[in-house]
Amino acid sequence: MSHVSEAALRLENVTKLYEIGSEKIYALDNVSLSICEGEFLTVMGPSGSGKSTLLNMMGCLDLPTSGSIYIDDMDVTSLEDEKLTQIRRDKIGFIFQQFNLIPTLTAQENIELPMVIKRIPQDECTQAAKRLLSIVNLAEKFADHLPGELSSGQQQRVAIGRALANDPAIILADEPTGNLDTKTGKGIMELLKRLNEGGKTIIVVTHDPNLSKYSNREIRIVDGRIEEDVSEARQA
Repeated sequence: MSHVSEAALRLENVTKLYEIGSEKIYALDNVSLSICEGEFLTVMGPSGSGKSTLLNMMGCLDLPTSGSIYIDDMDVTSLEDEKLTQIRRDKIGFIFQQFNLIPTLTAQENIELPMVIKRIPQDECTQAAKRLLSIVNLAEKFADHLPGELSSGQQQRVAIGRALANDPAIILADEPTGNLDTKTGKGIMELLKRLNEGGKTIIVVTHDPNLSKYSNREIRIVDGRIEEDVSEARQA
């Protein structure tokens, strides 16, 4: 198991409320959660349980109606958009079920993109992208392929490479194996496990109970509330 230390991400009494007409819908209902550096956490729950909302909060893609979210002990709920953008760029890597690759960019260019946005010199971007292609086990011959010329598994590997581009401490993955066959999905999860063993904090949102075996902690969320924390239950 990888080394676990201080809190990388912390939620305190986080609520996300949507009002539709006279109806109030709690996507998250007073959630408190602390995730340590180096943890591999799976977030389980049925469709509509609040999993994706929770991930969006962790990734600073959305802000809560009430409560606080801390990344490296910084309360991100009080920050302006520019600072939130910087945190997303530098501290968090996102992996999506739909890959979200730019179709007109090659595999290597997709991985380079976050570094280009950060205005890293092009030669450094190129070197780093080639190294990341190797890390995600994508053969060099695919570097110049467009996403449409790659298999689903290869596209997901490119997406992981892109998520690692700015060396974030936290990787957030939303159903990362949802569009993959079983064998390819297993390869992706083993890759995430290796990244975790290398020190990355990994948070995977999924409805697939088979993925929990890769993590050292599992929480279950139902109706916007955390119902179960498996690692704590094991320790009790």
